[in-house]
Amino acid sequence: MKIDLKQVEEASKEIYIRALKLLPPDIKEGFKRLDASETNATGKAILGTMIRNIKVAEANTNLLCQDTGIPIYNVVIGSNIAFDGYQLKQAITKGCERATKEHPLRSSVVHPTTRQNEHTSCGRGVPVINIDFSDKPDELSIEMIPKGSGSEFNSWLKMAFPADGIDAIKTFVIDCVLEAGGKTCPPTIVGVGVGGTADLCVHLSKVAATRPLGTSCTDPEGAKLEQELSAVVNKLGVGPQGLGGDSTSFAVHIETAATHITLNPVAVNMQCHSARRSRATFTPQGLSYGF
Repeated sequence: MKIDLKQVEEASKEIYIRALKLLPPDIKEGFKRLDASETNATGKAILGTMIRNIKVAEANTNLLCQDTGIPIYNVVIGSNIAFDGYQLKQAITKGCERATKEHPLRSSVVHPTTRQNEHTSCGRGVPVINIDFSDKPDELSIEMIPKGSGSEFNSWLKMAFPADGIDAIKTFVIDCVLEAGGKTCPPTIVGVGVGGTADLCVHLSKVAATRPLGTSCTDPEGAKLEQELSAVVNKLGVGPQGLGGDSTSFAVHIETAATHITLNPVAVNMQCHSARRSRATFTPQGLSYGF
């Protein structure tokens, strides 16, 4: 199946805007679940304000948060998809630029040393474009995630020793949640990467942090650890916006990879309560949008 790159450009623009204005249904359900179980009066009030903010933003087609984030595009390609890879990346970048230029979006992307802002939400190495492959031969999927600074700021990597065992993983995750406090605008999704190399481990933590609520790690051991840590973090008392309560996190998500016999890397990356994402899917039936 041949991909129309102009359509890719248009879709890349559209999913950036959609991600900033429409919260995925699983996150809304996560808010309902936390609101129903929150016992702290302050926490309950803050959750109510967050839920109202979502409704007002969507009713007025306004931004869920002023931070348009660092744009991340996750591209998953089927074996029968035909395109020029370089031109695909250019089309995604052009769509990202157009979203910022054609709509009243704040560009949050600057050069790391000069702090110069091109006002395109793009720059050296940005947007981040991740490429993967799927077993759906006639499908191209492009997921857009605007990763805000509040969530990205709270990122950690620990090169643990294998002898430290599972307890070291649990302790590290809990310590990170406590250190983050309200800085990630909780309730959060706590993404945890375990294994791999240093760079792979950090990447896995971000994949985990941006995974839909209700999904589980495909590694049974990772899934078991997710359940244990998800229960624990909401007993820490951090609460919504760090002001106390039961609703510190929607969930802890974990992704794992094989690692070296002398290593056990652990990384944590958090996603804030405005866990935004949007997706464009190309199939022989046409282009569709979703989450």
